[in-house]
Amino acid sequence: MAAAPKKKTKAKAKKSDGAPSQDDLKKLYRDMLLIRRFEEKAGQLYGMGFIGGFCHLYIGQEAVVTGISSVQKKQDTVVTSYRDHAHMLACGMEPRGIMAELTGRVTGYSRGKGGSMHMFSRDEGFFGGNGIVGASTSIGTGLGFAHKYKKDKGVAAAYMGDGAANQGQVAECYNMAALWDLPVLFVIENNQYGMGTSVHRAAAGQLYKRGEGYGIPGEQVDGMDVFEVQKAAKQALDYIRSGNGPYILEVMTYRYRGHSMSDPAKYRTKEEVNSFKEERDPVMHLKETLLAAKVSEDEIKDIDKEIKEIVAEAAQFAQESPEPDPHELWTDVLVEVE
Repeated sequence: MAAAPKKKTKAKAKKSDGAPSQDDLKKLYRDMLLIRRFEEKAGQLYGMGFIGGFCHLYIGQEAVVTGISSVQKKQDTVVTSYRDHAHMLACGMEPRGIMAELTGRVTGYSRGKGGSMHMFSRDEGFFGGNGIVGASTSIGTGLGFAHKYKKDKGVAAAYMGDGAANQGQVAECYNMAALWDLPVLFVIENNQYGMGTSVHRAAAGQLYKRGEGYGIPGEQVDGMDVFEVQKAAKQALDYIRSGNGPYILEVMTYRYRGHSMSDPAKYRTKEEVNSFKEERDPVMHLKETLLAAKVSEDEIKDIDKEIKEIVAEAAQFAQESPEPDPHELWTDVLVEVE
């Protein structure tokens, strides 16, 4: 008879009720606004023909990656799926380099050959977006193994969408991560729709509970509130970093645009979308928090102006950068080992 699986501690770290400082609030607002304005500009450039292929925008989901990244440590790593521009920005990658890659320019992070879904930065601990649904969990589990092997106290954050959570390889990753106590934070960005199908029509049960059979604790959190995300992420990361193995966060959020730029999103009503924009918008909620914390309108306007200038400069840099030389077709495809 096989030995009984070891019982894992489900206790969470103690909650902190300390209110964020004005500087902390302004940093969160700046980071979220940069994502919002960057994505809006990317949408404009796509409409103008400067960006080709697929392009998946993050507008509406800004609180998710901002909240999680704000409590990560330098040695942590990140991998995500194809809705990835925001994750790059949150990791510290330069807006101009990201925009240049989106427009297929040689000054981009992958020298114009990766496009929207395939760029990364090892320096910033970002191991890429990925066009294969669910593949980010496999890479993230591997990154978690690397952290444990190197004993660097790092945690791998592996993001996936609600649609990807149904993929078979996700279950395999849960099993392996739990079996080996790997430091992996599995983040399910549940934006309610897998492409054009409501999660309620495609997924049985609650996604954050799917790790229970493997002994992985999970939690569902309001992804439209950056403070709720921040609090839940800190507890989860503390739990993992203490040697308890993986953790699952299901972050309930909402995308305002279609699945990709080619999606008219006719499967949703205007009333549904507008209700999130008018009542749950994460950026506006944070702006209201800033005002309540006595941050002046002028300070907020200065942040808005700064972000507008950064995004405009990134777009100009991208459009003025050269396209890759044809010989780039033959680079980065083969490594000869003697």
